[in-house]
Amino acid sequence: MAEKITSEAELHERVAHCAACLNKKFKGEDGKKAIVVCGGTGCLSSDSEGIITEFERLIKENHAEDKVTVNVVGCFGFCSQGPFVKIWPGETLYTKVKVSDAKEIFEKDILGGEIVERLLFVDPVTKEKVKSQHEINFYKLQKRDIALKGNDQINPESLDEALAYETFVGLAKALHMTQQEVIDEVSKSGLRGRGGAGFPTGRKWQFAYNEHNDEKYIICNGDEGDPGAFMDRSIVEGNPMNVIEGMMIAGYAIGAKNGYFYIRAEYPVAVQRLQHAIKLCEEVGLLGDHILGTDFSFRCHIRLGAGAFVCGEETALLNSIEGKRGMPRPRPPFPAVKGLWGKPSVINNVETLANVPYIIKEGWEKYAAIGTEKSKGTKVFALGGKVNNVGLVEVPMGTTLRQLIYDIGGGIPNGKQFKAIQTGGPSGGCLTAKDLDTPIDYDSLIARGSMMGSGGAIVMDEDNCMVDVAKFYMTFICDESCGKCSPCRIGTKRLLEILEKITEGRGTEDDLVQLENLAHYVSQNSLCGLGQTAPNPILSTLASFRDEYEAHVQDRTCPAHVCKKLIQYWIDPEKCKKCSKCARGCPVDAITGEVGKTPFVIDPNKCIKCGTCLSGCPFGCISKI
Repeated sequence: MAEKITSEAELHERVAHCAACLNKKFKGEDGKKAIVVCGGTGCLSSDSEGIITEFERLIKENHAEDKVTVNVVGCFGFCSQGPFVKIWPGETLYTKVKVSDAKEIFEKDILGGEIVERLLFVDPVTKEKVKSQHEINFYKLQKRDIALKGNDQINPESLDEALAYETFVGLAKALHMTQQEVIDEVSKSGLRGRGGAGFPTGRKWQFAYNEHNDEKYIICNGDEGDPGAFMDRSIVEGNPMNVIEGMMIAGYAIGAKNGYFYIRAEYPVAVQRLQHAIKLCEEVGLLGDHILGTDFSFRCHIRLGAGAFVCGEETALLNSIEGKRGMPRPRPPFPAVKGLWGKPSVINNVETLANVPYIIKEGWEKYAAIGTEKSKGTKVFALGGKVNNVGLVEVPMGTTLRQLIYDIGGGIPNGKQFKAIQTGGPSGGCLTAKDLDTPIDYDSLIARGSMMGSGGAIVMDEDNCMVDVAKFYMTFICDESCGKCSPCRIGTKRLLEILEKITEGRGTEDDLVQLENLAHYVSQNSLCGLGQTAPNPILSTLASFRDEYEAHVQDRTCPAHVCKKLIQYWIDPEKCKKCSKCARGCPVDAITGEVGKTPFVIDPNKCIKCGTCLSGCPFGCISKI
């Protein structure tokens, strides 16, 4: 039976003990080495679980239980280099580890004290091998100790390791403050909602606190649905107890006794770890009645979303928790006045709540010292697309897009030219090279025609067609529109039809005029944020890449050679080796020629533009025109 923590004194005693134990483990003072393996979804999908199993087998087989332990932690962030294995003490970091590498690491490093050089990260510029995580450029500009606190250091299923990172110390401090003092602390910190809108968190709490009701609710929005976004999922997977603590502080501040985690069912690892964390907290009395010997009582519940993007909108989320169809409600009344089951409710996203313990524990001044004048603290981004270093990053607000893409992201692969970055997912817009020195904060991104959003950041290079990008996001929006209001239900469908017409070479100048006018109409007349921001990718690409739209319409060409109906595959007769490899790989027999005699030719009427010939030619004789 877990030992109860019934007072603040007991909490601090337990924290000090757990911190000392974890510190000994990291320093090797317990006489053992520690093998730390990434347990984030990305690495799990590359069989980090198999790596863990193999290490456990090797330890047992070699009777080395007294020499080494195996520990699972959250996401290391540097996803393009995973799975990761870190060895303590010494912080040796191994990248792209396979199950077959476990034996070599165990025999050479654990038993022999010799670093496995071939598994170290190689700096792409200097070509030197880097031993430690903090020496890698990807990490140097980051500040991964607020929202991502302990993410790659602690076992997300261990209460003791979470306590070692002073989890629940902020809660204990808050319980000695009045509710208004807690709200004031968050307000003065400058924390704004990390779910996309950027509404001041303290102000939202104040609205709910001012409402007099017998029941209030805190809801954690974990329904992260933007394409390419995985920030909230990784935070919950890596340190769920930090988010629970943030929810509890918010609950105390507004007078709520119950909190609901709304997380999409497609996040099974996050859900399982959150369930386990809630159970552990209940067992020791950190959730339940009279927490830490005070009059504060609080319980956490989990509701699974079915994957509807619109349920990321707070009123649609409320309907879903209540068992209704996920469709937005007209506002006012706002949820802080009339929310879940008609009671005052505060809805904060995962990252917002993950910031709260730091603010209370360290004080608003320390938090407000990070970031810009109107955007305080850090922001977590899922950096993806055409960038060398794909991964999860936490940077101070005010970091520029150039630093994000080139210093942290390592630039564009294969020497290609940067073209655009989409921030804010389907609700955001595309920013170009002229925007690279824009500081990342709420107001600067909006002024440039995009938005922060929840933190997705997709990089595109010269090979991306921006009309096709707009079509991709509009296809997503059409699929995810709930259909409640006509401007979104019908308008987004018409927008998609125009984009399809343009990318198929059937567009006209009039279509461009209609596209822009309709985009503004949908934005101004839709009921909720989904429809109101849906046209942003269209409007931003029209503003920055109108020449590409005009090329599709006027010249019937796709400059990036992406839109299938506007391209052809061509074999250069002077380069052709007459080897027939392209013809043998063609699934529709569209390529003809005589082996060793005549250059091969592609029949455009038969060609289905699958690209097999282009990727299969070892001599570079084939190109798209």
